[in-house]
Amino acid sequence: MKQLIAFDLDGTLAESKQPLGDAMAEALTRLLGVAHVAVISGGDWPQFDKQVASRLPGEADRSRLWLMPTTGTKLYTHQEGAWTPVYAELFDDEQKRVILEAFDASLEATGFVPEQTWGERIEDRGSQITFSALGQQAPIHAKETWDPDFAKRKVIQADLHTRLPGLSINMGGATSIDITREGVDKAYGLKKLRDASGIALDAMMFIGDAIFPGGNDYPAKELGLDTVRVRDPQETLSVIDAIVACQKA
Repeated sequence: MKQLIAFDLDGTLAESKQPLGDAMAEALTRLLGVAHVAVISGGDWPQFDKQVASRLPGEADRSRLWLMPTTGTKLYTHQEGAWTPVYAELFDDEQKRVILEAFDASLEATGFVPEQTWGERIEDRGSQITFSALGQQAPIHAKETWDPDFAKRKVIQADLHTRLPGLSINMGGATSIDITREGVDKAYGLKKLRDASGIALDAMMFIGDAIFPGGNDYPAKELGLDTVRVRDPQETLSVIDAIVACQKA
C-alpha cells in the first residue's frame, strides 16, 4: 500500500499545457481521499495553478497535495487556505546567460528550426530554462506531430550535453527540453519531496508518460520507485481508478 502517488503533468494528467479535464480532477480528488498526491513537472507555478490547483473541486483534500514546479526545484503546499511556496532554487544571471547562448548555438548546429512558431521558444523559469520547439503557445495538434518519437529532441539534447557539461538536460512534454542545475531531475525532486513530507521513497509510486532513457520521467525509475508508464491522460484515469480500489481494499 503506497502512501504517496506522484505524477508527471503534461501527457500524463493533462494534454500539453491544458487544464485538467473534469474526469481527471474528480479522479485526483478520489485519490487524495486515500493517499498523498504529488505533481512534478517542468512548468512554473503559474502553469501549475492554471492546469492543476485551480481545477480541483472544493471537496479535494488539498492538505495532501504537493505541487512541484520546474522539476521539483520549487515546492508549493496548501496552508491556511492558500498555496504557499516552501522553497525555490534559482539559477544566477551568469548561469542563465551561458544556457541561453548554448541553446542558440545548438539549434543552429542541429538545424531544427520549424517553419512556424507560436510565442517564445525559450522560457526562463528561474530554477529551470525550458526550450519549447514550436513556442510556448503552440496548439496541441502541432505539438503532437512535431516530434512524437522524441527523435528530433534527442539530437538537440546530445548536442547540448557537449555545450553544457554538468547540467541536467531532459526531454519533457510534447516539444520541450528542460535544463536544470547539475543533479536536478525528477529523482532530485522526489528526494526533496521525501524530506519535506517525511514519506519514504519506497512508500511512493510514480506515474508518467516519459519513463524511458532520456525522458524526464526516467530518473524516477532509476531512483528505484515503483513506476507506471502511461500513454496519455485517458490511461492515467484507469490507473488511478485501480490504485483507489486497491488502497480501499
